[in-house]
Amino acid sequence: MRPGSPQTTQQGFLNRISLTSWIFIALIAGTLLGTLCNLVLPQDSSLFTAGINGFCFVIGRGFIRLMQMLVVPLVFTSIVCGAAAMGSGSMLGRVGGMTMILYTFTTFVAISLALALGLLINPGVGLDLGSITKIEVSAAKAVPIADTLLNIIPANVVNAMATGTMLQIIVAALILGYIIGALGDKVGTVGQFFKEFNEIMMRMVQFVLTFAPLGVFCLITHTFANAGLSALLPLAKFVGGTYIGLALQLILVYGSLLILFARMSPVRFFRKMLPVMGFAFSTSSSNATIPLNVETLERKIGVSPRVTGFTIPLGATINMDGTAIMQGVAVIFASQAFGVDLGLSGYLTVILTATMASIGTAGIPGAGTIMLTVVFSSVNLPVEGVSMLMGVDRLVDMGRTAVNVTGDAVVTTCVAKVNGLLDRKIFDSEGEDLAASEKHGIELAEEVGRPDEKLL
Repeated sequence: MRPGSPQTTQQGFLNRISLTSWIFIALIAGTLLGTLCNLVLPQDSSLFTAGINGFCFVIGRGFIRLMQMLVVPLVFTSIVCGAAAMGSGSMLGRVGGMTMILYTFTTFVAISLALALGLLINPGVGLDLGSITKIEVSAAKAVPIADTLLNIIPANVVNAMATGTMLQIIVAALILGYIIGALGDKVGTVGQFFKEFNEIMMRMVQFVLTFAPLGVFCLITHTFANAGLSALLPLAKFVGGTYIGLALQLILVYGSLLILFARMSPVRFFRKMLPVMGFAFSTSSSNATIPLNVETLERKIGVSPRVTGFTIPLGATINMDGTAIMQGVAVIFASQAFGVDLGLSGYLTVILTATMASIGTAGIPGAGTIMLTVVFSSVNLPVEGVSMLMGVDRLVDMGRTAVNVTGDAVVTTCVAKVNGLLDRKIFDSEGEDLAASEKHGIELAEEVGRPDEKLL
């Protein structure tokens, strides 16, 4: 084949399309195909059963499982390496303390914003909830605060890994990483093992991400083929109100944090984060988005791996701003639909309960709706309201997950900037020249006293 021929030119054009661009193409194509199938294919037809509920379901869920397969070892090794790289306890204390404060603050603001927005738009007024198909849901029991705190400490680390209890995994990894960093060269072999294992996990991430466009296409096609655009109509005010709250959190809260703490342009930051937000939107999984979020922050924003390895896995577990917004709007929706007057004390209870519930919410699709039963129970709202909202949960779940992971990235960037672990040159560039990024990473490593470690 001659160079410059039409086929060669076409192949060159396709090769220049980035993986994240393919993910967005798959997102749009899946939406269009799924909507078309919903309109023209009967759901009891053999083609719909084999193609949508068969092929697309298996491929889509299979891709999610591949991502989930990486979560526990990736989170454990990255946090161990991140805590060990902090070196001194003072650095770990500064980064960890500021991270926890910002995560708690953004969640508190998110639920307060959602309640105010819900009271403004009145999503539950005038809606006939009895006409919506009910789904059987068992109420989650409210766990006492003392038990919640004790459950963070792992009694058996192996069991925590087997069951995916992320808070316990994070605590164990933090302790191990801190000790490795404190002992330094005395345990150099152990520290090197975790560094090399972390490299293996990152290579596995790159391998699995090559299947992302196909996985996203099948997931979105399956969702819209079964639900259709008409799924928005019965609860349009709830869905719309939630997305308005998510947009306000994204623009006002996160934009303000970027300007005040990181001294960055929010527009440029969000543009660089669009692929991550799109991936989170399509998969509805904060945990599955961890690898792409870490890579984007390091290569496009300029955050040191010493920060991302600690804050991103932690944020995927305890920072659920989008989930808190959904829960706030849902509480107003249900209280108005069932005619329950919560009062000021009820709203304060919701704020505190939703903040705690978001910390205990798993970063997997649909977990936020199950935890909503805890919030409903705290103010004596009928749990049946959760069943009614589950009909559009998938559509809302996509948006709230995108905000969840964006919040993790914003806090991570702010923490890195304040602690001198952010390379502004990478953020100001277009992020295309990886060689230049690596050079900047070495310069940043020298500035923070670790010249032997490449940060990018």
